[in-house]
Amino acid sequence: MTAVQDQEKLVRKFGWRDKVGYMFGDFGNDFSFILQAFFFMIFYTNIIGIKPAHVGTLLLLSRILDAFTDIGMGRLVDGSKGTKAGRFRPWILRGAIPVAVASTLMYMPFVGDWESYGARLGWMIVTYILWGSITYTFINIPYGSMASVISDRPADRSQLSVFRSAGAQLAVLFILVVMPLIVYVKIGDDSVLDGQRMMWTAIVMSLFAIIFYLICYALVRERFSVQPPAKEDRPSFLPMIGSVLKNRALLGLLVAALLLLVGSLLGNGLTAYVWLEYFNDGSMQSLAGLFGIVPSFALILLAPWLANKFGKKEVAVVATLISAAALFLAYFLGLQDQPYLFIAILSVSGFMLAVFNFLVWAFIVDVIDYHEITAGQRDDATIYAVYSWARKLGQALAGGLAGWALGWIGYEAVQGGEAVQQTDATIQGIYMLHTLVPGIIYVAVALALIFLYPLSKKRVDENAAKLAARREAADTLND
Repeated sequence: MTAVQDQEKLVRKFGWRDKVGYMFGDFGNDFSFILQAFFFMIFYTNIIGIKPAHVGTLLLLSRILDAFTDIGMGRLVDGSKGTKAGRFRPWILRGAIPVAVASTLMYMPFVGDWESYGARLGWMIVTYILWGSITYTFINIPYGSMASVISDRPADRSQLSVFRSAGAQLAVLFILVVMPLIVYVKIGDDSVLDGQRMMWTAIVMSLFAIIFYLICYALVRERFSVQPPAKEDRPSFLPMIGSVLKNRALLGLLVAALLLLVGSLLGNGLTAYVWLEYFNDGSMQSLAGLFGIVPSFALILLAPWLANKFGKKEVAVVATLISAAALFLAYFLGLQDQPYLFIAILSVSGFMLAVFNFLVWAFIVDVIDYHEITAGQRDDATIYAVYSWARKLGQALAGGLAGWALGWIGYEAVQGGEAVQQTDATIQGIYMLHTLVPGIIYVAVALALIFLYPLSKKRVDENAAKLAARREAADTLND
């Protein structure tokens, strides 16, 4: 397969418009993804009255469906012909409104008034699959794959990864800092989630997501393309997947990414429960979000420097180990009567984890390059789809684990958002699940990167040089 430089798209060099535009793409993505990560479970347990184990089971089993929709979407994009707007950008325009509508439908409080538990459960299942397995996949696969054609320079791709993560952090900032002040209300001495406020907040966020997707489409440009082979020459599905799964770098990253998502989203999914039950003040989640997110914006400048100086793999290993150590400290200190110290320690853990998250999207582009060198073909969207599915599986395992674990420790769900007094053992169990368990998982992430992922800084630089030479030779031959 030959890389073909598109001269018309090289008129405007890679620059700030691409980075800012790519940032807004994930800003739009995470106005539904992060919203789901932090509030989906507590909305359905505390407003709709669904048992935690049932929510967790949905999050896990829906990812089986995603194995087909994600990879199917990747195959569709990889086999599509480029347009004047590029091969990936048009999908962002097509998917913006459907994913926003699907996200909104998940947070309808009137469902909690239905007497039939089966009907309430059915609404949750249908709307979640519509959002996560269909519409989100439709826009996220081409968006994530697009980074590999915006620029082929490792330094530029690190910048794109950082700005994408900055977009995610902006979404997290709003969801963790502003939303708790809106959606939580006091009933007597208890802090509870308000269903109507949750619905209107979700609607507003979906409208903004559409705007952010349009900004991404307007600012980003694709600069080179790899022409898809003729249909008869394209490998069939199973051989192609077999080729992708022989990619050692991809397998190592899949293990690390899956564990990372399990740990971080387990903690995120229990954040609301920690502040409502352990500290008995849901509004404190806003302050914790502010101190947990704002420092990470320094990584817009710091993360690319660290990656270029020491290497993405090397930096990620150190960062995840420090993050784990901070969580262990928070667990063993207790801190139920010291919420501000808890926020300080959690902020350290969150900042170090953000170092990895700011660079993780550049990891997958390195893996795509590695696949082109080792397999002789470039399957950007398919590889990204496999990686995306692994991330979704991590999300599902975290949601499933959170739901099942809440049931194991005796958490009582309630219909209609009323306050329920949980047992002390349940409250302490929530704190353990929010601190100790993610800390252990982050240690496993570091070990996966050390022993399974082969792309050190030296190897990444060598691969980039080889591919640049190949493309230069191909352009010379075509001339």
